[in-house]
Amino acid sequence: MHPTIERLRDVMNRHDADGMAACFADNYRSEQPAHPNRLFDGPNQVAINWAKMFAGVPDIVVEVVSASQEGSTTWTEWAWNGHHTDGSEFAMRGVVVAGLDDVGAIAWQRLYMEPVEQNDPSIDEVVQKLSTPSR
Repeated sequence: MHPTIERLRDVMNRHDADGMAACFADNYRSEQPAHPNRLFDGPNQVAINWAKMFAGVPDIVVEVVSASQEGSTTWTEWAWNGHHTDGSEFAMRGVVVAGLDDVGAIAWQRLYMEPVEQNDPSIDEVVQKLSTPSR
């Protein structure tokens, strides 16, 4: 795993939003391709977002399940687990593709993180819905 990703994981597990922001380049760009309205720029927004996450999920623990790197691009599979302040379960899984700049800061990311759905439809139901034209 790239040292920057390792550092990011560690500051996330310390619930350090400012430490997270320090892992990102000043011109950082965040995209969530499945959710285009979630696009933002800059490490300050990282700190704002994660301060809220740490307050709302105070026991969050993150794990890098697997990691790969090709040149300055990293691919990581993440598991985020914890509980909301009301005690309800929080779980997200997904992949983050990140580009690192010349000094090893995260310059951009494409996040494919989604909430874990325990009671979601079966694969047959999902395929049926996806393969049927919407009306």
